[in-house]
Amino acid sequence: MRVGVSSLRRLRAIPSGRPELAAFTGVFAATLLCFLAIGAVLPTLPKYVKGPMGAGDVAVGIVMGAFALTALIGRPVGGRLADRFGRKVVLGAGLAIAAASGLLLFLPSVAGLIVARFAVGLGEGWVFTAGVTWIVDIAPDRRRGQAIGIYGLSIWAGLTFGAMLGVGAQALGGYDAVWIFATVLPLIGLLVACIVPEHRTARAAQPVPAAETAQVAAFGTPSTTGRRGLIPRETIRPGIALGLGNLGYGTMGAFVVLLLDWRGFGHGATAFVAFTGSLLLTRIGLSPLPDRIGARVTALGSGIVEGLGLLGLAVAHSLPAALAASALMGAGMSMLFPALAILVVDGVSPERRGAAMGGFTAFFDIGFGLGAPFAGIIVSLGEGNHYPTAFAVAGALCILGALIGWRGTQPAPTGAPAPMRA
Repeated sequence: MRVGVSSLRRLRAIPSGRPELAAFTGVFAATLLCFLAIGAVLPTLPKYVKGPMGAGDVAVGIVMGAFALTALIGRPVGGRLADRFGRKVVLGAGLAIAAASGLLLFLPSVAGLIVARFAVGLGEGWVFTAGVTWIVDIAPDRRRGQAIGIYGLSIWAGLTFGAMLGVGAQALGGYDAVWIFATVLPLIGLLVACIVPEHRTARAAQPVPAAETAQVAAFGTPSTTGRRGLIPRETIRPGIALGLGNLGYGTMGAFVVLLLDWRGFGHGATAFVAFTGSLLLTRIGLSPLPDRIGARVTALGSGIVEGLGLLGLAVAHSLPAALAASALMGAGMSMLFPALAILVVDGVSPERRGAAMGGFTAFFDIGFGLGAPFAGIIVSLGEGNHYPTAFAVAGALCILGALIGWRGTQPAPTGAPAPMRA
């Protein structure tokens, strides 16, 4: 109970007034509903592709990772739109698109499932980008890492309990019940978002020319000099670390169910719950960590721990070992995003937060989008069923990403000019 009480105190301390508290609560609830729908689909869709659809492992990887393409494009677009029109507009639009993606799951083909995943990628990309930027807007400067961490609980709680609800819905009503669940919950989230009061500072201070908007939509956010680069310097190295970390999450999301089935002890959905449950508990207990010991140290340790969890899944030969490895992976991934996000937010002005977070979080989708099909290719090599190899490669790349993030975000020596970053 000590952890729970202290966490509630932290949550109350984040907003500075009643309008901010109402906004925080509403954005949290709307995001939670969206990710409950997404989580419900994750453990059921791989089996649906291989079962009723009769497709193989490569198709599983493509379907599970397809959302990343539209999320990759949609996050920077959503960030710029949120800077121009407000966080609330983009959050609501993302929820509506996420609801439409649930209906598209009823299309009776692998191609139809890919279209549905394209839609959910765009929807969740807008929801997450607008939501996390809104939270940064209303959080005190010294508690941004904690605010981002607590807001992230809405995502991982949604994935955790959504997976459980999805398995239950499938058992009671088949796959159609899961698709209905994935449609209705974002609609409820949309209703919540409509009544959330938007803080007056959650809009950009200056309009952005259309030509600049187009370039940002394609490539990222403005550079610190005011000129548009292909990718902003503030996001490159943290983004690489996030992307390689999320490649491991993409591998797990697409193949942990099939890995444990192949091992012979099954219960893949339970492993996913162990992962997200550990992530939630770690986030609750350690949300102030980036603000206390530094974002770089937190990101390095988190990436290494996540990688060790993936390596543990590769060698696990029993359900308890697989659950322990999943929990270790979740503990590592828990603080990776908040720590890296602080490195990005601290490097941009308030009117660029939406675009910066859109560019940074696009690496989240690059990692997941490449992780699922990349793992599918590894699994299918030779005679197939190379599930452990896919997890081992993902673990090694995750640790590599942590080292890149550590080295690439090293501060300049005191009194020296900041180094130019590629």
